[in-house]
Amino acid sequence: MSLILDSCTLDVSAQLLRTEAFIEGRWVSATSTFPVFDPATGEEIAKVSDCGTKEAQDAVNAAYKAFYLWKSQTAKERSILLRKWFNLINEHKEDLAKLITAESVGILTITYRPMKESVGEMTYSASFLEWFSEEARRVYGDIVAPPAKDRKILLLKQPVGVASIITPWNFPSAMITRKVGAALAVGCTVVVKPAEDTPLSALALAELSVQAGIPPGVFNVVPCSREKTPAVGELLCTDPLVAKISFTGSTATGKVLLRHAAGTVKRVSMELGGHAPFIVFDSAEVDKAVAGAMASKFRNSGQTCVCSNRFLVQSGIHDAFMEKLAKAMDAELKVGHGSEPTTTQGPLINTRAAEKVENQIADAVAQGAVIVRGGKRLEGSFMQPTLLSSVNTDMLCMREETFGPLIPVVK
Repeated sequence: MSLILDSCTLDVSAQLLRTEAFIEGRWVSATSTFPVFDPATGEEIAKVSDCGTKEAQDAVNAAYKAFYLWKSQTAKERSILLRKWFNLINEHKEDLAKLITAESVGILTITYRPMKESVGEMTYSASFLEWFSEEARRVYGDIVAPPAKDRKILLLKQPVGVASIITPWNFPSAMITRKVGAALAVGCTVVVKPAEDTPLSALALAELSVQAGIPPGVFNVVPCSREKTPAVGELLCTDPLVAKISFTGSTATGKVLLRHAAGTVKRVSMELGGHAPFIVFDSAEVDKAVAGAMASKFRNSGQTCVCSNRFLVQSGIHDAFMEKLAKAMDAELKVGHGSEPTTTQGPLINTRAAEKVENQIADAVAQGAVIVRGGKRLEGSFMQPTLLSSVNTDMLCMREETFGPLIPVVK
């Protein structure tokens, strides 16, 4: 299928452009759809099945039924299928990256980052399936010395059952393969609820899972709108057939999911929001400190959970650090559409994300911060990469995760 982007044509396999839910090995339409928007333009680019609790329940039931067959397969058999899935992702790496990056009316994709980073994510995504395909054969038990002669203690590692996988939008493919690869390797089955901003990457992975031979019901995907997410998330965390929950996202949402999981005492894995400091002492090499700051802050336009959020710079090196950092931002950062080869900073994922950064900048300036670079909201959800000086710890940017291209520096 040809995708038209300005004057360019991007060829993406039609097989990978899926907009329905994937349940028990079948593509399933919900009673309604929800729009996926291009964050660079705000234009609708796809309509995706808007799953509710019925579809989520069907997916859980399918995963539960498939679990008993999947766990009975040998580790070698599961390993071979995961390896096939890995190979298929590598074969379609460019197309999958275009699904993340390409942007235009009518293109079924999500855009929030440059193409180079998207290709990197697909390599990263595939690597998890490669790793877990190999580790599947090495899920060993143990024999423990007993306290009495007439006893034996054997430790056996067994799959827990159905796992609910709830993933974020900033790494829409890698966050799925990292969680799903581990689950499938040991014999668990999964229901994936991708972020409403980026459902198409998950559905493309589902298509490749079919081609790899993953049995029906082992891997299920239930996309849904922001409005239906609370109900679907609650079902995935409370249904008694679900044994495990894995979530990457905000701390606030993680707290809600933990409360849901508590009722049935489910196993949970949570990777929640961060507020990482970047500390520069007087003894630092300025050039290395600046390079580290650039790499840490502006990856994916500041939209990763490990991006540095607050910068603490000792007074003796502060001025030199600020001068060189500002010059590096001028020289290395270019805001633009992800398809442009020179772009390093794409749009933020949606207008809410841009508004959050905009509000943090306004709050800081109102309390005396000085804008050294950037500071402005651009068209749509684009933000200028921003450097602030004269920052204090009372400002919002020093108390809340930013998730955007903002460097607030405390001297």
